[in-house]
Amino acid sequence: VIGHSVKQDLIISAYKPKDDLAGVSAIETVTEESAWAFVHEHLTNVPIFVSQDGRAEVIAERTPQVLLDRMIAFHVQRGIAVPISSPAFFAGLEDRFPSRDGMYFLPEQVTEYDRKRMSVRELLQLSLFPTDEVSAIQWLRQQLQVKPQTYQDLAPAFMHESKTWVSHEEVVDLRQVLEQNFLLYDGTGPVPSQIHSHLSTDFKDLRKLAKDNPKLIAKAKDRWYVPDPKKRGDLEKTRIKQLLREFEDYRSTKERRLNVFRTEAVRAGFKAAYDANDYQTIIAVAAKLPETVLQEDEKLLMYYDVASTRLGDE
Repeated sequence: VIGHSVKQDLIISAYKPKDDLAGVSAIETVTEESAWAFVHEHLTNVPIFVSQDGRAEVIAERTPQVLLDRMIAFHVQRGIAVPISSPAFFAGLEDRFPSRDGMYFLPEQVTEYDRKRMSVRELLQLSLFPTDEVSAIQWLRQQLQVKPQTYQDLAPAFMHESKTWVSHEEVVDLRQVLEQNFLLYDGTGPVPSQIHSHLSTDFKDLRKLAKDNPKLIAKAKDRWYVPDPKKRGDLEKTRIKQLLREFEDYRSTKERRLNVFRTEAVRAGFKAAYDANDYQTIIAVAAKLPETVLQEDEKLLMYYDVASTRLGDE
């Protein structure tokens, strides 16, 4: 459940792209620049600052994952190739757009955000609970951005918050989610800036210590933290490989129906099949999914509709 914002899974944008993007749908192949042109247009149409009761709100439409979803949907819904991979997209966001509080802005929007952000006390995070893998990642990201923590710190809260897990969704192991999406400081080398900043703020005796100070290292060891966008891209590559291996199991299984599965693996597999023009695989695996899941998951339904249309045209 996500409050204070647009539901994360919503894919179809509420506005129509301007003329400079309209031509993209008329060609079969596009360049990477079409992805960034879309992001620029999207950010132009999203509110710059939203506050409630003296607190700034996280605008979901400006967060990396939602921007990726929007960009992919823009291309897939028009039946054209997605011109950039997820890892490259996350890295490119950081290179091309200034970020604040985990959100991205156009250069001309940042000044307004900074000015208004100074007028409020704090940032009001998205209200969410881990009900599947995607929301579990979002929940952990939110926890770790505020405070880098150990597995032992996170586990009790995660177990408590994830009681309403979706019935068809394969239960993911907390440690696996952490390993695939976040970084662990094992005590080797200087303390990462994110952990150093948190510890020096919360513990008076750790302030002004160098990042290689043994006392600071001891306190920082075994804490998970949010990777910077470049490292996130590397993690994403590894994660996608594992998701595609699981998707292959779903594709090749002799079982007629998948009752419990990893939805993120199906999404990754559908995208890979779409990129390869392998529409038959999308249709075949979709037939194994519960009808309600396919109809209610907008990402899966998007690929299924395009695959059905393409095969119908042949």
